[in-house]
Amino acid sequence: MSWRNPALPAEKRAELLLQAMTPAEKVAQLGSRWIGNDMAETEQPAEEQLNVAPMQDVFSAGGSVSLEEASVHGLGHLTRVWGSVPLTVPEGVAEVIRQHRVVLDGSRLGVPALVHEECLTGFTTYGATVYPTALAWGATFDPALVERMAAAIGRDMAAAGVHQGLSPVLDVVRDYRWGRVEETLGEDPYLVGMLGSAYVRGLQSAGVIATLKHFAGYSASRAGRNHGPVSIGRRELLDVILPTFEMAIATAGAGSVMSSYSDLDGLPAGADPWLFTQLLRDEWGFAGTVVSDYWAVPFLATMHHVAATADDAGALALAAGTDVELPDTIGYGAGLLERVKWGQLSEDLIDRAARRVLLQKVQLGLLDPDWTPEGSVQEVDLDSAENQALALEVAERSVVLLDAGTALPLDRLAPQRIAVVGPCAGDPKTFMGCYAFPNHVLPRYPDRGLGISVQTLFDALGNELGGVELAYEQGCSVVGDDRSGIAAAVEAARDADLAIVCVGDLSGLFGQGSSGEGCDAEDLHLPGVQDELVAALLDTGTPVVVVVVSGRPYALGEIAGRAAGLVQAFLPGQAGGAAIAGVLSGRVVPGGKLPVQIPRHVGGQPGTYLQPALGSAESAGISGLETVPLYPFGFGASYTSFEVGGLELSADEISTDGEFTATVRVRNTGSRRGDEVVQLYLHDVVAQVARPLKLLTGFARVSLESGEAAEVAFRVHADRTAYSGPDLRRIVEAGDLEVLVGTSSTDLPCRAIVRVTGTTRVVGHDRTMVTPVEIRTVGGAG
Repeated sequence: MSWRNPALPAEKRAELLLQAMTPAEKVAQLGSRWIGNDMAETEQPAEEQLNVAPMQDVFSAGGSVSLEEASVHGLGHLTRVWGSVPLTVPEGVAEVIRQHRVVLDGSRLGVPALVHEECLTGFTTYGATVYPTALAWGATFDPALVERMAAAIGRDMAAAGVHQGLSPVLDVVRDYRWGRVEETLGEDPYLVGMLGSAYVRGLQSAGVIATLKHFAGYSASRAGRNHGPVSIGRRELLDVILPTFEMAIATAGAGSVMSSYSDLDGLPAGADPWLFTQLLRDEWGFAGTVVSDYWAVPFLATMHHVAATADDAGALALAAGTDVELPDTIGYGAGLLERVKWGQLSEDLIDRAARRVLLQKVQLGLLDPDWTPEGSVQEVDLDSAENQALALEVAERSVVLLDAGTALPLDRLAPQRIAVVGPCAGDPKTFMGCYAFPNHVLPRYPDRGLGISVQTLFDALGNELGGVELAYEQGCSVVGDDRSGIAAAVEAARDADLAIVCVGDLSGLFGQGSSGEGCDAEDLHLPGVQDELVAALLDTGTPVVVVVVSGRPYALGEIAGRAAGLVQAFLPGQAGGAAIAGVLSGRVVPGGKLPVQIPRHVGGQPGTYLQPALGSAESAGISGLETVPLYPFGFGASYTSFEVGGLELSADEISTDGEFTATVRVRNTGSRRGDEVVQLYLHDVVAQVARPLKLLTGFARVSLESGEAAEVAFRVHADRTAYSGPDLRRIVEAGDLEVLVGTSSTDLPCRAIVRVTGTTRVVGHDRTMVTPVEIRTVGGAG
């Protein structure tokens, strides 16, 4: 057992172990088992089931096997030991040890399995801190904060014996109707790549492997439908969808990638060797593991019909480059061995995948002689005071003030009686995403509560606004057409000095919510009859502050202008009530920026800011549909004011392999300390293909006291202008480059031209992907 010798290089140890294995033991390392996924055996009627993942068409093949049977030759992964049923920390620790012992004691070599869990809004387990959703992280425009949050999540997971986290989602939003918009970091590849890379660094700093998902194209499905076909061209794939993954691999060293369910122009991603071998491995040099999305392997047979059986699907996915099948072994079982035996599959492909899995187990210390199941877990406070403070910080920094109107902050009107209205003001679950444990699993266990303490917005306002009389009326539910409560809400508003209506989403899974996985929207109306509730309140004549707590942007064109204030919060987590209340009162000066645009009309899809001139506001009159958003990408108001100006370029001409520095001065011209996000965009004046009018190329969140100023310097390499040319090679070419700096994608007062000269360069994975930023305080008022 020389492979247990920690003095040997990791690669050598993995190779020695691989050589010691039988073919069946190698294949076992590519499989998994989800013991907690027993929904197929429930006696509930199908219409009443609130399943973690209701995909029963594939359950019977893998879900009926005991862990003892599944691991007789060893096992690659243990699936969601903590994240499937509500377990206390002692119960979770005991279950991790139990499952490890089954794997170790029942197999010849005693190779431990990796434990993986979800961590999209924190560690998805009972009693763990629920942080804001990824879309809220996007609104912070703060990579350092996201990295700190991910490190805290990773530390809790590592203490709980978890080796791999299934996050971050690096899909770029292409259609706001898609249910999983809440899980993304926004609609811009650079923002998503920067914040996603920060998350990877944070999680992996704690020793937990980060998993980039979903590779690739999942978010670009037709009409924003979950699992829908993807018909984007190769150029859009290369320039919009893939750079986020590439950045997280190149700059953060992500250890794992998860396959997408989608087909790309008819070819399922999980069966595409170009994606997972030629591009990911050969071009990008990715050395980690590729894991399938749950049931993506058998879906090649049951959904895509590119394979006749689950065994055929397994051989197809393995050949394409998927190393591990999750969450249960279905296609990666004995069928692979049969195909090797009959010469239909090369054993080298099994070795290739098993080698990668074993190397990660060596690197994680699972094959060290002193590793034990008991020593791999410990008692841990999953909702510590430190976690709670961090969740509040992220929530506060993510709230976006769309319009202060006449009422915000609340001391402007000094109301004595406030009517608090709306379904999202009285239900704490509306603050949390679909992968937060209270929304993801606990609907199946209604007697277990939330597992954590979460204030409603109504309660938080009571704490925030001492001495103010508050009354609550729900008005309506998030979904459904029951209007019977609207009259009481209207009456409460008429009796008050001010009304605060909180509307938006309740996240769930597969149609059990208005946002979340499988909860796609027909259009961008507020769900249910919430639009009617808001309209009725606005008609009362009482000033109405509208707070939208949602997992996607909704069309607010009929609300803006009538509201006395307008606030957007993207599912801000367990501290969302306190964060929103702080912004409304004025205790918190909002600094969040929109990672997605707020549409004006309900049917304006797709509506991201990444538009060429044809199809943008510049082509007004060509279509009867309005293309101008109500609030643009990168927008966010404040209770103080900022001025950005004085753009200076270090050079007005650079070569195609050169760089320049763009420096601007930002000053807080208001009366309060606050944050501004300085944003740099580039516009390629003339290119060989149609390009977006502008692309975010650098950003910096700057905190300034009243009257204080800072210089923000962006160092822009010519590589940052690269795009896929007519032959799909990524090129940097000569020509004029417009440099635009300001505070949103449309508020760009600083403009200059840089001329790029020289020969066209073809660039690859070694190109510069990040725009470094330096912030230097230059003085106070005067």
